[in-house]
Amino acid sequence: MNPNLEYFQRARGRSINCVRNAEAFWHTKNTTLTISSLEMAPNKIEEPSFQEMVKMFAKEAVPHVQKKLLTELPFKGSTTEKEHYIKGIMMAMEQCDNVLEFNFPIKLDNGEFEIIQGWRAQHSHHVTPCKGGIRFASDVNMNEVKALASLMTYKCSVVDVPYGGAKAGVKIDPSKYSLGELERICRRFALELAKKNFMGPTSDVPAPDVGTGEKEMAWIADTYANTIGLGDINALGCVTGKPVQYGGVEGRTAATGLGLSFGIRNFLNSAKNCKACGLDKPGVAGKTIIIQGFGNVGSYSFRFLQEEGAKIIGVIEIDTALYDSSGIDFKELIEYRNAHGGLKGFPNAKEVDRKELMCNECDVLICAALQKQITAENVDMIKAKVIAEGANGPTTFYAHKQLLNRNIMVIPDLYLNSGGVTVSYFEWLKNLNHVSFGRLNFKYEKENAMCLLRNIETDLGKSVKPSKELSSRMDNASELDIVNSGLEYTMERAANQIMEVAERYNLGLDFRTAAYILAVEKFSKTGGECLFSW
Repeated sequence: MNPNLEYFQRARGRSINCVRNAEAFWHTKNTTLTISSLEMAPNKIEEPSFQEMVKMFAKEAVPHVQKKLLTELPFKGSTTEKEHYIKGIMMAMEQCDNVLEFNFPIKLDNGEFEIIQGWRAQHSHHVTPCKGGIRFASDVNMNEVKALASLMTYKCSVVDVPYGGAKAGVKIDPSKYSLGELERICRRFALELAKKNFMGPTSDVPAPDVGTGEKEMAWIADTYANTIGLGDINALGCVTGKPVQYGGVEGRTAATGLGLSFGIRNFLNSAKNCKACGLDKPGVAGKTIIIQGFGNVGSYSFRFLQEEGAKIIGVIEIDTALYDSSGIDFKELIEYRNAHGGLKGFPNAKEVDRKELMCNECDVLICAALQKQITAENVDMIKAKVIAEGANGPTTFYAHKQLLNRNIMVIPDLYLNSGGVTVSYFEWLKNLNHVSFGRLNFKYEKENAMCLLRNIETDLGKSVKPSKELSSRMDNASELDIVNSGLEYTMERAANQIMEVAERYNLGLDFRTAAYILAVEKFSKTGGECLFSW
């Protein structure tokens, strides 16, 4: 047995084989890791790294895509030549194109200096610019950044956003720095990115991620616009997630959470999906939901799902977990958090053990914290019927297999949390067009609607007035309406495509593999039609 082709995970004297070598990873036959029954599951298993995990998920899609591409690739040549070309495309998907490491000093408020370490990974340039957030976290590392960058490529492909994947990480705990120190870190990091052409409206466009937000993006945009981008009319397009008053777009802050609620609705509206995972009836209304993580994604998804009639019975945070079988009120919870800086001590719900609540009975468990939250250690205790991945990589490869064996539906991360990059795309378009959405056509569309009503009045010979809803839509139309409508359309179309792929390949509830198939097909089609140069 060739040791270069095996990734050994020892448990009960067994080894579960996964492929590490780049070429073997994509092309070696009969190396798929499968768990056919719960009896085969070891008590203790060493989980693969996040980066390896993303590769393993992608590998599941490759055999399906290869067969399809052999007949569809617009390439004149023999079958052998086509196979070689397809292998080349697949190998290009596996590795990051560029990875840049930074080590730069900043001066602290006390006069001391500290070396800040960071990375920016560009996974793919099959379309440009590259796109991906900037993460501030004390435990971030280069392999995590590379994994997130590759996931961004697949994510953008699934929702038809024309970007290559990228990601950045800065190894700091932002809570331990003053506002001035954070600004100096952001501005210096932005300058280092820009100097090396790892940031710019046509090359690489960062965005917020864990530990960053509008404020940090404004600092970064200002730094670029007044240095490397000086004189560039499109300079503010160098980054997305900015404040609205500084080139941002309405709805960007809530986009990932809103997109998550749209995604859950799209999959739960399918009676077939609900029946397969044991839900009584389709739809979001009446479903019991537990949310792990109450940051940006978790809080907004809480709000929007509750507005659709779901009952949020539990919230898990880093220092506490709250449970109320009758439902937790969003307004009360957010007001308490804003007043006290956290959820601990919230009086209108019972405080319970965090790990126990993660495994409590519910219809939907939303994982909106960090990666690798559902693992070999706790997967057998999960009682939710649906896992909704609001975070990146919250379910490990092994755990995913076990969930499928138990007919638990997983709505995958590369689809479900793509609302952020979708609305970032809208913001980028706004920056390049230099006009807000709707400014040129709101008034015109209202006049057209009124003209149509007047024509109907003439034909009927009696007065026809616009309904209250129509009048409100015409009078109060805003950029936010267009952004949310575009996001809803994007999430609905992508969900339908994923479910169609799952149906085509008889994947059952394995929507993750279906999403990766869809992503790899689109990536390969771009490479095939544009003819990658080697």
